[in-house]
Amino acid sequence: MKIGLKGQAPIIEGDLFEAVKPDDCFWHLEDQKVVSVLMTKFEQTTWWKSLFKGGPQIDTQKVEPLPSELSDLDPEARAAVEKMMFDQRQKQLGLPTSEEIKNQDMLKQFMSQNPNMNFSGDKMM
Repeated sequence: MKIGLKGQAPIIEGDLFEAVKPDDCFWHLEDQKVVSVLMTKFEQTTWWKSLFKGGPQIDTQKVEPLPSELSDLDPEARAAVEKMMFDQRQKQLGLPTSEEIKNQDMLKQFMSQNPNMNFSGDKMM
């Protein structure tokens, strides 16, 4: 990345610490004085230790992410988080997880469709 005035030495220049999505990066000039740059990281789940390779590093262990709401997530991610929260709560209460409930329901359905089968001596997993 290189930022500067045309015909002059760059004000900022360096290889980014990690990859970005070029089509999702934007810049604009504010009040003819400030350049704002928005870059979207390619791998959004990792913290960068620096803006540029070889640049000053920050201790990413001390970074605290901003609190977020479930409503901030896309529907697929939200469903996955809600499922994990449900399963964790169920485990804490000693109750079956969503997967165990699903398996129990399938077994009940199979047993109702096969009433003549005797399951009394079988071990169910």
